[in-house]
Amino acid sequence: MSLMQRITAFLRSPRGQQLVDRGRREMAKPENQARLRQIATRLSSNRRR
Repeated sequence: MSLMQRITAFLRSPRGQQLVDRGRREMAKPENQARLRQIATRLSSNRRR
């Protein structure tokens, strides 16, 4: 079984669904969205150099 198949199978499992739902809830929080934007800005500014 390839890595992608194992990942897909995990994400379809009950535990995988729990983790996906938790991730969605966390990303709905404004403070986490702001933190992600800061990281993305930092990474994009480093690439331009």
